[in-house]
Amino acid sequence: MIGLKYHVSLPMAAGALLVGIPYSISLVAQWMYGWPNKPGYKKYIEALKPRRIYCLTRAILETLKYLQYGKLYFQWKSWYKNDKNRKHYEKGITFGRRENKLDLYYPPTAGEPGCKPAPVIVFIYGGAWGSGERAIYCLLAMQMAKELSATVICPDYCTFPKGNVLCMIQDIADCLLWTRENGHKFKFDKDKVILIGHSAGAHLSTLATLFLIEGREELFIEAGKQLEVITAIRGVIGLSGVYNIMDHYEHEQTRAVEFVSTMHKAMNGTENFPYYSPEHILNDFDKENLKRVPPFSLLHGTNDIIVPEASSIRFSELLTSLSIRVSLYLLPKMDHTEIVTDLMGPDRHFYPTVYSCLKQEHCKLVGAC
Repeated sequence: MIGLKYHVSLPMAAGALLVGIPYSISLVAQWMYGWPNKPGYKKYIEALKPRRIYCLTRAILETLKYLQYGKLYFQWKSWYKNDKNRKHYEKGITFGRRENKLDLYYPPTAGEPGCKPAPVIVFIYGGAWGSGERAIYCLLAMQMAKELSATVICPDYCTFPKGNVLCMIQDIADCLLWTRENGHKFKFDKDKVILIGHSAGAHLSTLATLFLIEGREELFIEAGKQLEVITAIRGVIGLSGVYNIMDHYEHEQTRAVEFVSTMHKAMNGTENFPYYSPEHILNDFDKENLKRVPPFSLLHGTNDIIVPEASSIRFSELLTSLSIRVSLYLLPKMDHTEIVTDLMGPDRHFYPTVYSCLKQEHCKLVGAC
């Protein structure tokens, strides 16, 4: 009798685990970050669908791989807090209408006699439009300044729920305007600016560039100043970027994360996806605006499941069809996170691979090749 109970209870326990754990994980996630956008009780019916439960649970469990960056977390935390490292950069400079902060990292040649003003890289971090801070990227910015012999500026920008995507673009435009106005003070070349963005940061960098080309009134920056800023942008480098919001939303649906994701919330609903999609904006550009679009360099890992490589491939094809200069690098076995974390130290696996591409593109964009 005891043996029978044991044999019956084991399959039941296994079944309870296989069903109970996924349902618990996904329901907690939906309770914390957002239920399906359905009326009344229908949102709970949608939330309990088996496919949604298991796909969402899988997506959540995939985030456990970020635990491998624990050592890197303590490294940047320690470096950023150490005042001895302040010789490499200026920390916490206020800029823009919302009084955000930026950090400015000097190239190795800064201060040397006869040294020419260095070109500028403005690095826009990602974070699904809802998270991120400049301190996390201190090691990346330091290495980038060293490897590319450039002044690197890493600004904070308002993320959801503090602001929507338009606010984020305004903050990036403010940073570019600050860059334009402070070249002499910090001894960098204000006429050689390159935007580098990762993931949502690549989307925002591209979008800010296109808004400036159009002279959008919603940026609340004088038309003359917008023209000065866009003229100084020599190129945009996107790392694992999102360039078509509707396409990315469909990808989120396949992973069952579309309702817990920040993306549609930061864009004030799916009806605004075309307005915030670089591909859609470019398709509406006239010939004069297309002439003002700077060159693009797109890097994407082939193992990226957060933003598939198809995002960069399609955007590259569109740019080519519009006669806009573009370079595309598909990097084997690299995922969504490694393309940016592995820029933080020479000991990282993909450090030489990514910097080899960045050096080549940076050299071409600033006219040093």
